[in-house]
Amino acid sequence: MAIFPQTSAPLSAPGTAPLPSPDGRRPDAGTRPEGPRPAGAQPRLPALRHIGPNWYASVMGTAIVAAAGSALPVDVPGLRTACTVVWALSALLLAAVLAARAGHWIHHRDQARTHLLDPAVAPFYGCLSMALLAVGGATLTVGADVIGARAALAVDVVLFVAGTAIGLGAAVVVPYLMVVRHRPAPGTASPVWLLPLVAPMVSATQGAPLVAHVPEGQGREALLLACYAMFGLSLLATLVVLPLVFARLVHHGPLPLALTPTLFLVLGPLGQSTTAVNQLADAAPGAVASAYASAFGAFAVLYGVPVMGFAVLWLALAGAMVIRAARDGMGFAMTWWAFTFPVGTCVTGAAGLARHTGLSALTWLAVALYVFLVAAWAVAGVRTVRGVVSGALTAASGRPAPATARTR
Repeated sequence: MAIFPQTSAPLSAPGTAPLPSPDGRRPDAGTRPEGPRPAGAQPRLPALRHIGPNWYASVMGTAIVAAAGSALPVDVPGLRTACTVVWALSALLLAAVLAARAGHWIHHRDQARTHLLDPAVAPFYGCLSMALLAVGGATLTVGADVIGARAALAVDVVLFVAGTAIGLGAAVVVPYLMVVRHRPAPGTASPVWLLPLVAPMVSATQGAPLVAHVPEGQGREALLLACYAMFGLSLLATLVVLPLVFARLVHHGPLPLALTPTLFLVLGPLGQSTTAVNQLADAAPGAVASAYASAFGAFAVLYGVPVMGFAVLWLALAGAMVIRAARDGMGFAMTWWAFTFPVGTCVTGAAGLARHTGLSALTWLAVALYVFLVAAWAVAGVRTVRGVVSGALTAASGRPAPATARTR
């Protein structure tokens, strides 16, 4: 059954009138109605009606398998080839989801507007940015083996520019809508709220390898410092939202079963920020003065080690909640893709720290997390394909349990 993780009032079934917001206004208030459909008319491409922006998570989760595998500080025979195959799959997935989402907006504009004005769905618009950036980064690091370094760089630049522009827009527009239109009720904060805020952090990470390709001088320094600015933007925004998420868990109990995997989304800004500072430290020499480059190198370790420690703590907490939900009957949903990209960022973060410290423990942490990532990706991928073939994931979703339910 296809679902969209919920952050406030229960999401109405797709195709029906949305529920009122907490202040009594309808989420679609102020939008023009589509007008009555002629009698007997059927919507075009009905399978696309419920393809929401959360489907980009499958692209992100696939691309990170390739990128994280290439970043591992160990030499595994055949791993590079396998990562290349996965990269090609992620590129095909990106094209397919982009086409499906374009069809969704063209043929089901009423549903698309409902998604944008729904606090449970709107944060997933940050996934479009991260999907573009993830595939672009994997193209530069892995895809170059197939299409050549020059073409890989061109593809990465295009996807980086598009993904960064969309991500910065989502980081402003989605919180704006939450304030002026969504009005989520107190105690309904969700890890999903982090999605549009972590997108600029992904841009900071993916921008680092491009620094060396910019001519020396102002342009190279500007790109490096712009990436650090996006790092700070995303980090500070995360520090605002994360306490709300934990407070919601403490005061209102565990998330509904189908939404429990979204707890892994918290790992995204943690692992991605650690990856960003390590990759930016590698890019700093030649872009800024040597004193600043040395400081950035030290900052990568001083920041990355404590944050990775917190990521391991959160991984244990989220894992325990998922095991509890599985024992209570948690079934498959698209939220299972939360087990992939966030964990992948922790792989690249641990690999970066291992590279800068030379500590074997961090190398083995990266390897262990990568094994988990591959297993989670395989399970989510197989179950998603099965759900698409059966039509279960493209059908209208049912009404989920209340977001504040405290159930065993």
